[in-house]
Amino acid sequence: MTLRLIDSHCHLDFDVFDADRNLLLQRAAAEGVADIIVPGVTAERWAALLELCRSDRGLYPALGLHPCFLDQHNIKDLTRLERLLEREAVVAVGEIGLDLFIPGADLKHQLEYLLPQLALARQFNLPVLLHVRKAHDQMLQQLRRCLLPRGGIVHAFSGSLQQAEQYLQLGFRLGIGGTITYPRANRLRTLVQQLPLESFVLETDAPDMPLQGFQGQRNLPERVRRVAETMAELRGCSLEQIAAQTTQTSESLLALA
Repeated sequence: MTLRLIDSHCHLDFDVFDADRNLLLQRAAAEGVADIIVPGVTAERWAALLELCRSDRGLYPALGLHPCFLDQHNIKDLTRLERLLEREAVVAVGEIGLDLFIPGADLKHQLEYLLPQLALARQFNLPVLLHVRKAHDQMLQQLRRCLLPRGGIVHAFSGSLQQAEQYLQLGFRLGIGGTITYPRANRLRTLVQQLPLESFVLETDAPDMPLQGFQGQRNLPERVRRVAETMAELRGCSLEQIAAQTTQTSESLLALA
């Protein structure tokens, strides 16, 4: 069986590492990583991100305004986003969300960007990539008000089993990355064992979210294989089963070619 993994949520800053980009992608492919979603976080980066994804097969763009970069957003960016969604082949709206962990978090201001982007996802029948920290209940409240036909991915999920089940009921899947490689991540590791395998997609969030043993290093898409191996160990199944199901889930959710 050919192992096929999808790193469904990699944010590697490719233009910073442009000199070794080809090598990075080759190494990822050698580990079974077939496709990488490259999410946008600020309007300033959208054009470069789209050009990058046109130039490399297996890279898929998503466009969004991230809640941690409010000082870089302008309300006019929402109009620009709508125009790009009309004409560009993007796989999701994202990364968007709510973050009440950052210093001085302003929920009202974050909602001014989140709610229109949820509406755009509904308008263009796209899934969303959600960044949520210390705000799962608030996010779930908004998702119930703006039901999205195609759901999306909750990036780096760290909530409770009850919250996870609520996201699943709304058509979302949970992004699982390097955190599960740490034995101390008891709640997340237990959740990975309890929920059906089709609840999850794999991610690295490269260059962030380093795996155990790689602390202090930039993360790489190739390490999604280790995430899959850890999930297989926790669930008592084969790596091939993890790869097959998470690939199927990602392809279906994101409508990948």
